[in-house]
Amino acid sequence: MAVMLALGLWGLDRGGMWGDESVTFQVAQRTVPQIWRLLHDVDAVHGLYYLLMHAVLTVHPDEVVLRLPSVCAATATAGLVAALGVRLAGPRVGLWAGLLYAITPMTGHYAQEGRSYALVAAGAAAATLLLVKAVEGAGRRTWWPYGAVVAVTCVLHELAVLVLCAHAATLALMRVPRRVWSRWGRAAGAAVALLLPLVWVSQGQSGQVAWLVEPGWDRVERLARNVVPGRTGVVFWVSLLLMAAGLRQRRLAAVAAPLLLVPPAILLTVSQARPLYHDRYVLYALAGASLLVAAGAGRVAGALGRVRFDGRRMRVGGRQARALLGVTGALALTAAFLHQLPVHRQDRAAAHRPDNLAVVSALAVRQMRPSDPVLFVPSVGRLAALAYPKGFRRVRDIALRESAPRSGTLWGREATPAELRRRLASVDRVWVVAETSVLDPRWSPPDPVERAKLAVLADDFTVREEHTRDGVVLRLHVRRSPAGVPADPAGVPPGSATTARLPDRPGRPRGRRRPARR
Repeated sequence: MAVMLALGLWGLDRGGMWGDESVTFQVAQRTVPQIWRLLHDVDAVHGLYYLLMHAVLTVHPDEVVLRLPSVCAATATAGLVAALGVRLAGPRVGLWAGLLYAITPMTGHYAQEGRSYALVAAGAAAATLLLVKAVEGAGRRTWWPYGAVVAVTCVLHELAVLVLCAHAATLALMRVPRRVWSRWGRAAGAAVALLLPLVWVSQGQSGQVAWLVEPGWDRVERLARNVVPGRTGVVFWVSLLLMAAGLRQRRLAAVAAPLLLVPPAILLTVSQARPLYHDRYVLYALAGASLLVAAGAGRVAGALGRVRFDGRRMRVGGRQARALLGVTGALALTAAFLHQLPVHRQDRAAAHRPDNLAVVSALAVRQMRPSDPVLFVPSVGRLAALAYPKGFRRVRDIALRESAPRSGTLWGREATPAELRRRLASVDRVWVVAETSVLDPRWSPPDPVERAKLAVLADDFTVREEHTRDGVVLRLHVRRSPAGVPADPAGVPPGSATTARLPDRPGRPRGRRRPARR
């Protein structure tokens, strides 16, 4: 837990939020009635998390504070994974499993993100530990804490319900008696019953995951490299061999293997018909991989610990061999961490996330004048102004009809196409905030308001300035001079553009900014 806490706090202040984090940030700062109104139309699946973050950000609204609950959740998960290992295979396996979970880059990635996935992973690990305790205790009272933790975890994110399928497989592999199945069924059924209203509401909001695509084998390989320590090279293949050896530890394998395999397999299969898969939705499967690798290492260490070596000058066996294996294990974990250190460093850079809204705000501060009109293309780009209002405080949002909190939406309601045309007809210059991909002439948005924005800009305005950074474009559009009217007083002929490009950061993923995801 100490290692996980240190890694979680390392580089926590990246200097900017990306789109999904900004949604958490601005929604959590609304009043409870405003959050409740929002959940009726969008993001119901994140409702409990938003209410939790509302309480957290009341203390201090800051992007570091925004990520602290995820850091704490990942720290708790590392301890829970270690406790599972201790209970199922002994202290050495528990220690190694917890450390492996802590040093895996995928763990650190979501430990530093202001979304609910690290909390869901903590809930799944806690539920799994309570399941093991309940099976061993075989008492009725031990099942209700399990059911309560599963229910809260599933309300944090409904796809966490797949952990129940993993637990069912665990009970089957353990060959538990009928009374255990009965008690588990009642606890699991109560959790599912509590989840059903959320499922019903979220089905009406399924358009939020329309950006997901049917996963192929490349996604399976990516998941494997994310959850198995090492990701690439010798460390990755050694980890796979140790996982195979860990399967021989039957008691631990009955818990870890279903946790690792069942939820991703179900979600990948369902996604062939209806795409729902993303690695973060099955983050809790990572605990199963850490347990299996540690169990395999424990079996190898146990076999070597029983070997005695007699030589002319030294005799190694028993206690000395176990001490030597302990040192070897520590060195192996250190080597695994150093092997993955470049990935950890890269992940702590703001450029490694899909976008950096702080950059957009900084550009606005430098380039826009007071009272300048600004147009967001598409409207989701307004998240930058909601997350970092300082950069847009002096300008006016020419398309906005009703603010996000008052409208019960994520980024506000915009004017109708006709009203937008009238507003743009009254200005001679307008700043446009967009991503490079959406300014492609071949892009035809389905939203009539977005089509109206592009049509008016193309017909009535020309580009005067352009500033680009991290895939975000800030353009100054000026009205075209009518026929017979000379160039503007600045001496720039109509249709020309003065372009000031700032260097892009390396490794910045391209593409249209996606709406807030489920």
